Amino acid sequence: MGNRLLACVLLFAAGMCAGETPRLRIPRVTQAPTLEHYLSGAGRPDEVRVTGFRQREPGDGTPVSQETAAYVSYDDKNLYVIFVCRDDPAQVRARMAKRESFMDGDDFVAVLLDTFHDHHRAYAFITNPLGIQMDGVVTEGQNDDYSFDTLWHSEGRLTDYGYVVWMALPFKSLRFSSDSVQTWGISLARSIARNNETSFWPYMTRKIASFTRQMADLEGLRDISPGRNLQFIPYAAASAARFLDRAASAYKTDSDARAGLDAKLVLRDALTVDLALNPDFSQVESDEPQVLINQRFEVFFPEKRPFFLENAGFFQTQETLFFSRRIGDPQFGARMTGKLGHWALGALVTDDRAPGRQAAPGSPWHGERAAIGVFSARREFARQSSVGVLVTSRDFGPAFNRVASLDARFLLSKNWVLTGQAVRSYDRDLAGVRRSGPEYIANLSYSSRRVGYSSSYTDRSPDFRANALGFISRVDIRQTEHFARYLWFPKRKGLVNFGPKTFMMANWDRRGRLQDWKTDTGLTMEFKRQTQLSVERAESFELFQEKGFRKHYTWYDFSTSWLKWLQFSSYLVKGTGVNYHPGTGFRPPDPLPPFLARFTEGKLGLTIRPAPRLRLDETYLYSRLGAGAVHLPGIAGSPAIFNNHIVRSKVNYQFSRRLSLRAILDYSAVLANPLLVDQERTKRLSGDVLLTYLVNPGTALYIGYTDGYENLALEGAPPSLRRTVAPTTSTGRQFFVKLSYLFRF
Repeated sequence: MGNRLLACVLLFAAGMCAGETPRLRIPRVTQAPTLEHYLSGAGRPDEVRVTGFRQREPGDGTPVSQETAAYVSYDDKNLYVIFVCRDDPAQVRARMAKRESFMDGDDFVAVLLDTFHDHHRAYAFITNPLGIQMDGVVTEGQNDDYSFDTLWHSEGRLTDYGYVVWMALPFKSLRFSSDSVQTWGISLARSIARNNETSFWPYMTRKIASFTRQMADLEGLRDISPGRNLQFIPYAAASAARFLDRAASAYKTDSDARAGLDAKLVLRDALTVDLALNPDFSQVESDEPQVLINQRFEVFFPEKRPFFLENAGFFQTQETLFFSRRIGDPQFGARMTGKLGHWALGALVTDDRAPGRQAAPGSPWHGERAAIGVFSARREFARQSSVGVLVTSRDFGPAFNRVASLDARFLLSKNWVLTGQAVRSYDRDLAGVRRSGPEYIANLSYSSRRVGYSSSYTDRSPDFRANALGFISRVDIRQTEHFARYLWFPKRKGLVNFGPKTFMMANWDRRGRLQDWKTDTGLTMEFKRQTQLSVERAESFELFQEKGFRKHYTWYDFSTSWLKWLQFSSYLVKGTGVNYHPGTGFRPPDPLPPFLARFTEGKLGLTIRPAPRLRLDETYLYSRLGAGAVHLPGIAGSPAIFNNHIVRSKVNYQFSRRLSLRAILDYSAVLANPLLVDQERTKRLSGDVLLTYLVNPGTALYIGYTDGYENLALEGAPPSLRRTVAPTTSTGRQFFVKLSYLFRF
C-alpha cells in the first residue's frame, strides 16, 4: 500500500493522477535542525526529504532546472523547513536587503501553509538565499497580502554548490484549530529569477484557477498549540519640526513626543485581538511619486501605516469600501481578526481627530473627533466558495455615513469563478442633507495557463456615497467591462511566452446617456531574465461637462533584469487627452472650456546594485499636455499646456540584516501655462534620510530627517509669498526618532 501511495503521489506531481491529493507526513524531532547540518548538501536522517519540484512557469510540469530538495520536521514549538538548492554560485541572485524588499530580482524559496485546511487562505513565508524574510497571506479571490507580519526565524548561506536556507516557523506565530491531530495544506516553492522560473512541490499548475486546492496534505502534526500568546509592543516617538505657514506667511515650529502601547492577544488559537493605547499610527516610509496634474478623479495612494496594514484582507471586497487612509489622525484603535470554524471574522474600531482639527475655530465641531467602526464576516463553504458581509460606519457631529455590503464568490469549476456584490450606502452631511443609494457588481472570470477572460458589470446609483471610508472614483454609472488574453509558449531559446490581449468598456449613466467607451488591444512578450515587452493601442470616448471627446493613445512598455546587477523599466504613452482644468486667464472674461490636447506620459526606472549591500534606484516621470490637437483663437503655434517632471533618486545601504541607511532626493516641477491650465508653476526639492535598525516586525529603531524647498520667497512687510524661479526657500524640515520593542509571552 505504501508503494502504491508513493507512486500515486509521483504521478500526481507529473499531472497524471489528478484525483489524488499528495500527502506529506512529517516526523517530530527531539533535536532542532540547524543550518550547519545541511551545508554539506545532505540532510539529517530524522527529517522527511521532499524532491520532485516541478515548474509552474515557464514550463508546466517540467522538472525544476536546478536540483532542489527540502527537509521538513517539527518539534513542540516550531515547524522546520530547510531548502538545499543546487546552482552555479555565480548565477545565484541574492542581495543583503531590508526585510521584505528583495522580491524584485532575487532568487527565493517559500513555504505556504493552509493551517485551517479550508482551501481558502494560506500563510506565505519567503526568503532569499541569504535568509532575508518576507511574509504574507494568500487568499483565493484576492491579491496576495504582504502586509501581514509575524515573528519567525531564517538563515541562508551561499555554498560552492548553490545555497541553503533554514526556516523555523513558530506555532505561536500561526493560527490554527485546537484539534489534537492536525492536517494542514502545504506547498514548497523555489524561484530562479534569471530563468523566470518558479517551481513547486507538489505540482501546481495555472491550468486550474485555484491555488490552495492544489496544495499537499501535511500530516503528522500532533499535540501542538501556540500556547500562551501575548504580545506587547511599547513605543516612544519624538519629533521636532520647522515649517512655513502659508496662510500667515511666516515660519513656525512644532515639537511632539508621544508614547503608547500596542497589545496582541490570541484567543482559542485562531482569533487575534489587537488593542492600542495611544497607538503608533505613524508612517515611516514616503509614498512613491505619482503624476497628480490634470487628473479627473482622485489618485490612489496605498496605505503604509502598520496598524492598518496587518490582516487588511479580512476587510477587502470587490469594491474598496474600507480605505484606511481616510482615517487621518486616530488616537486609539482596536481590531479583531481570525477564524472560527468556517467563519472568517474581522472588526475594527478607532477614532479620527483630523475632521475636528480641520473645522474652523468657530465651528461647533471644532476639536471633535469622528467615531469609526468596520465589521466583516465571511462564511466559507465547499469548492472555495464564500458569502460575506461588510459594514462600515463613520460619525462626526450630526453627519454620518453607513455602508452595508453583501458579497459572494462561487467556484463554478476548476477554471470558472463567479463573484457578485450588493452594497447600500446611507449618508447625512453636516448640513443635514441625506442621500442613500445602491451599488451592484457582478463578475465572471475564466483563468487557465493559456486563456484568461473576465466580464463584469457595475451599477452605481447617483446617490451612492461611500467615500467617507471607501475609495469610489465616481457614481452614476452602469458600466460593463470585458477582458481576454491568450498566450503561446514557444519552445524557443529566450522567448517564454507571447500573445494578444484585448479590453472593452462601455459606461452609461442612470438616464441611459453614454458617458464613456474604450477599446484596447495589445501584444505582450515575455523573455528569459525577467524581460517583458508590450505594445497597446486604445481608442476611447469620454463625456465631460456635457461635451464628448474622442481620444486615442499608444502604449509601449519594456522592462528587463537581464544583468544580475541592473534592472531597467520604462513605459511611454502618446495620444490625446482632455484638459480637465483649463486656465481662467484666457480671453477674459470668457472662461476657456475643457478641450482635447496632445498627451504624452512616460516613466524610466533604473536599479543598480554595484555591490550586494548597496542599491541605487533612479526614477523619472514625465507628463505633458500640448495644445497641438486643437486650434485656440489668439494662441499661435502649439504651445505646451503643462510639462510635469518628477525625479527621485534613492540610495540604500544595508550594513547587516538589521541595520540600513536610506536616502531619497525628490524633485518635481510643474511648468504650467496659466492661460491654458488652472495650475501654478511650481518647483519642489526635498531630501529624506532614514536610519533603520529592524530586529523583527515589532522591535525597531528609526531615526529620520526630512527637508523640503519650493520656489517661493517671503517679501514685504507684512510678509507675503511670491513665486520665484528656483526652489530655494525651505518649506518644512523635521527630525524624528521612533523606538518600539516586542515583548512576547
